[in-house]
Amino acid sequence: MPADRPTMPPVRLHTDAELARDALAAPLFADAVRLARWTAPHREVGADGELPDDALREAAAHLDLADSEDGPGYAEEAWQLALDTGLVEFTEAHGDGADAEGAAGTAGGPEAAAESGTADVVSEAAAGIATPGEELRAVTGGSPQDVLDIWLAGLETVLADAATPDLSEIADRISAGGEVDLDGLEWNPEEEADFLDGVLGNLYLLTALDPDAGRAVPLPALAASVIVPEDMDEPTDDVLEEVSEAMMRLDDQFRMLAPTGLVEYQPVDEALIEEVDGDGADGAGADGGGADGGVADAAGGNGEPGLPAADLDEEDVSRYGLVRLTPLGVYAVRARLLDAGVDAPAVGDLSDKGADALLDALPGHPRHAARAEAEAWLARRAPEAAARELLAAAHGDDEHAPLRRLICQQTLTLLGPEAEPALREVLDDRQLGGLARVWLAEHGAAEVPEPPEDMVFWLTIDTIAAQLAADGDSAELRDLVAGLVGRSEGFFDTAWRVDHPATAEVLEAMGRLHPDKKTAKEARKAAFKARSRA
Repeated sequence: MPADRPTMPPVRLHTDAELARDALAAPLFADAVRLARWTAPHREVGADGELPDDALREAAAHLDLADSEDGPGYAEEAWQLALDTGLVEFTEAHGDGADAEGAAGTAGGPEAAAESGTADVVSEAAAGIATPGEELRAVTGGSPQDVLDIWLAGLETVLADAATPDLSEIADRISAGGEVDLDGLEWNPEEEADFLDGVLGNLYLLTALDPDAGRAVPLPALAASVIVPEDMDEPTDDVLEEVSEAMMRLDDQFRMLAPTGLVEYQPVDEALIEEVDGDGADGAGADGGGADGGVADAAGGNGEPGLPAADLDEEDVSRYGLVRLTPLGVYAVRARLLDAGVDAPAVGDLSDKGADALLDALPGHPRHAARAEAEAWLARRAPEAAARELLAAAHGDDEHAPLRRLICQQTLTLLGPEAEPALREVLDDRQLGGLARVWLAEHGAAEVPEPPEDMVFWLTIDTIAAQLAADGDSAELRDLVAGLVGRSEGFFDTAWRVDHPATAEVLEAMGRLHPDKKTAKEARKAAFKARSRA
């Protein structure tokens, strides 16, 4: 894998069967399927496959939206999705009734004929004919992956529409020559698509990092995550205004995307939109301090995009919009990331790999994902065999070996007493005997031999080296160092003699971390001795 290839944390995926059921239940996709069936044996349509007004009203009624003011518009969206995904097949009419009837009878295939029994004659005025498409059969009789492929294709068309300005705005900007004045429209198609991709990517990242993997993200925080520079402690007024504008764009876009099943979305409070539209930055925000002030708090006034300010309650934050990726959305964004060349692993990817691959990968996982990955790996192996494979992979004197052993130890804690024989086999091993004794003691095993002093000190150096590799000079490591030295008189007199590749590095770190100046000086002297001996 190229070193510069972007990498995402792993995510949990639902099974294909579960995801396919979610796709079929997504409102827009489900209604596209309903309209595809409604098309049988055929429907007369316009030259581009569009439904005439009377047919559009009939389609809305078929979707139980006859009494809805937005019914025809929504039916048009569902119809377009059916066309774009091949759920509905469009052919041009030839003006001749017999030819058109023949096209109608064959385009839909056996399913259309079975549903209708007989095909109505297509009028000579018809510009085109719509019939149930091949993909409709895949939806009803194909595999879960077939359903997901069709749903993903439909999602791409909705994403493209979401990144496009309102058609009425485009109409106002058409030049005399019939070309769209993109400069006057202040819309760059590639930039808008990239912005939406960036937002979805950040939402995916927040979902992957969240142990609950389901908490909704405040819309201003999501907008801020792609707009506010990482090194900016306090957003400027100009940046906050940009976040507010992006938030309004995202509100429109997520309203379009929610019916696809990609996201669950609680829109921005309409009253808040009126405040922003009417008064701009001077309008009263949810906190009474101006709209941009409210956005700043909802976006993370503590400088942490993705987290709302602590002084805002849930109702205040929710006014600005809340969005979360559904399990189907996680699947979809991951598929798009993979297509873009991003390394986007899923929990379980390592379950058929060796223990060496597992121990190398888990340090880069969030804690909850690392545990889930370890559990998936162990589930495919007998406990004793798994323990033996982990211990063998944990051996080594390279710079990454201490962290491998730490991950090995953490993974072994997930095993029960069935693994005990494998742990007893390494009791005399210099590199593994210490962690084996820890495991046996924690599991209440009988007759665990006391470790020799040199093994205790080797394990201490190895553990601190692993913690340094994992978290650097953390507060937890500072406490560990202080505790170790406090419990062992003359610790440094023995520690510098430990035959471990990281002894000098660990002693230097202890000199940095220990709060007592005299003890820190002793650690640095011991590090010098260790280097001289080496």
